[in-house]
Amino acid sequence: MAEKEMSFWDHLEEFRWTIIRILITLVVLSLVGFIVVPRIFDSIILAPRSSDFITYRFFEKASQYIPFLPDFSADSFNISLLNINMTTQFMTYISTSFAFAVLFSIPYILYEVWRFISPALYENEAKGVKTAFVFGGVMFVIGCLVGYFLVFPLIFRFLITFELSEAIHNTISLDSYMNNFYMLILIMGVVFELPLVCWLLSNLGLLYRSFFRKYRKHAVVGSLVAAALITPSGDPFSLIIVTLPLYFLWEVSALVVKKDPPEEESDEENLPTVAE
Repeated sequence: MAEKEMSFWDHLEEFRWTIIRILITLVVLSLVGFIVVPRIFDSIILAPRSSDFITYRFFEKASQYIPFLPDFSADSFNISLLNINMTTQFMTYISTSFAFAVLFSIPYILYEVWRFISPALYENEAKGVKTAFVFGGVMFVIGCLVGYFLVFPLIFRFLITFELSEAIHNTISLDSYMNNFYMLILIMGVVFELPLVCWLLSNLGLLYRSFFRKYRKHAVVGSLVAAALITPSGDPFSLIIVTLPLYFLWEVSALVVKKDPPEEESDEENLPTVAE
């Protein structure tokens, strides 16, 4: 525990300064975002709308060796976005700059939260919580990357090329694109926090490794179902691509939880049998 006990008002003051430092960091990084976003908007955020996107090119080359992959070789795939609202582009500029600030301030935010709560923890507790913060931050970033490079491009390409009738031409608005872009990437970032949640439940004595061994087959089916819900195309390739990272989370969770506690035999079972 901390050597010097802090009063309630001391804690409140420290919490106030923690919030202030986080807000200042967000404001500064948002200003940086205002400068950076126009330079990266086309090349990063709007990149999945073009056939030159790195994921499409990778699968195009892979299809030369793996015959069942979908065709990603359509060089004509280049979607133009439509803006029908006068303020949409400006608000997208603001929201993207703020999203930039949040993403790059996550390590500092976690540090500030850790700095605030660490004095109230014992040494062994502080070590575990510090590890959880670092692990959770890394997994969130990995989840966002999976969402950006796999989930969003696959869903976007399927939906934008799907035709119910030849008389209907797909025209996507900037609002629709950005909403789905943020939502899918955020969802994958949150989903990748599953190992951290399992670790916390394990430390509370609510979850052990035997659970993952017992329900491993159910996890495979559950990952397939979740992948089918995330990827509306339903083709085997998309299902496999999304299922693999989801099932990977299950196995990572199985590694970070505690082993089952040793079963204690009851005294009655240990008593010798007395012949009547």
